[in-house]
Amino acid sequence: MDTMPSVTRPALIEHLVANALRTDGPFTLSSGVESDWYLDARQTTFDGIGARIVGESVLDRLDAVVEAVGGMTMGADPIAVATAIVAGEKGLSMKAFSIRKKPKSHGTGGRLVGPARPGMKVAILEDTTTTGSAAVEAMEVAQGEGLDVVQVVALVDRSNGRASEVFADRGIPYSAIVTPVDLGVAT
Repeated sequence: MDTMPSVTRPALIEHLVANALRTDGPFTLSSGVESDWYLDARQTTFDGIGARIVGESVLDRLDAVVEAVGGMTMGADPIAVATAIVAGEKGLSMKAFSIRKKPKSHGTGGRLVGPARPGMKVAILEDTTTTGSAAVEAMEVAQGEGLDVVQVVALVDRSNGRASEVFADRGIPYSAIVTPVDLGVAT
């Protein structure tokens, strides 16, 4: 899995701008920050063409040792599944997993869902980050379940470097595929 940018990144930016970017704010983000622009990445990640581009873009960023990808449910789910599908089409073995927001009280319980198993090397994914907090929570749950978090990838990072610092402090490599500058908006 190559770490060099590919032709899919410009296609990802184009899809996000055309389908997911709103500049008619103000909007209150989940972090509580108010912004003139909003990116609903699910307009891309839940779209067939967009999902393929997302899967390719994430796969391009993954370290070759990564065996599974996932993160907090809803935002990371379509990204993880798209990445696993694209990897499978390329003959690579890749699992997807999800982290529930709260433990389930029935069945097997817990917060980790999917075929990721203790000892697997995993990448935590996030659709859009302002602070990195959702990815930190997903990382902590994954580590608590015995997964070896070797990388964090954000589809879009609007944190002005804060998310990168959060993971650097934890010794986890972090990368963002798209930034506000790429989208033509200010942070």
